Amino acid sequence: MSAEVINGKELAHELRMEMKEQVSQLKQSGITPHLTVILVGDNPASRSYIRGKEKAAAETGMSSDVIELPASTTEDALLQEITKLNEDASVHGILVQLPLPDQISEKQIIEAISPAKDVDGFHPINIGRMMTGDDAFLSCTPYGIVTMIKSKAIPIAGKHAVIIGRSNIVGKPVGQLLLNENATVTYCHSKTENLKEFTKQADILVVAVGKAHAINQDYIKEGATVIDVGINRQADGKLTGDVDFESAQEKAAYITPVPKGVGPMTITMLLKNTIKAAKGLSSH
Repeated sequence: MSAEVINGKELAHELRMEMKEQVSQLKQSGITPHLTVILVGDNPASRSYIRGKEKAAAETGMSSDVIELPASTTEDALLQEITKLNEDASVHGILVQLPLPDQISEKQIIEAISPAKDVDGFHPINIGRMMTGDDAFLSCTPYGIVTMIKSKAIPIAGKHAVIIGRSNIVGKPVGQLLLNENATVTYCHSKTENLKEFTKQADILVVAVGKAHAINQDYIKEGATVIDVGINRQADGKLTGDVDFESAQEKAAYITPVPKGVGPMTITMLLKNTIKAAKGLSSH
């Protein structure tokens, strides 16, 4: 048996074509969805992500801009920038690219962004609304993961989803979104004992540990859906996931690749959130 690959790049492209249509309708009513990204310092990985976001925004007809600030920027100076953007009616989505330099508190910055413009879905108000199943801007990577699972009509309700990883960006929110879809959810992490006992029960296994090839077929239940959130750079410069793809593919029914898996979906959901913000659909 060889697993069917859920190609995030192809799905992202399909979704962006639909978004292009929505953006063009919004433009006819005089609204151009606009995303502003703030980059503090010069982290090469952040810069590459931002290029991807700009390219994707342009593809859908949205407008976007990047505010670049030096690494020495103070927290107060960044907060002032955010206040200006919160008050600017032409800006629908605000994204501060993480990580930030040490002198700036990520928590303070995330909480300063208006929940109505928090297209990354990290503001405690949006997280809280997601927890209670209310309308919210959903964190982009978890939102992308659930969209990928649904794109193959894979059943979620009543199934056992096991999440390896408990970060605030992926692990916790993806578990909550799957719970909102009526899955039974187990969280595992670095302190979990007998990890295999849990993962081998998973109908849906989401792996976000940040360690190349940490999970192989020995951890996987026959016929499971395996979602690999990891992005690790190998010695030869190639990207690889947290799952040993070749090995896992023999056990799983569905699997996401790295690259061309979850990554392209994250940016796509960011754009989807920005369009939603522009429509003012979110109940903030």
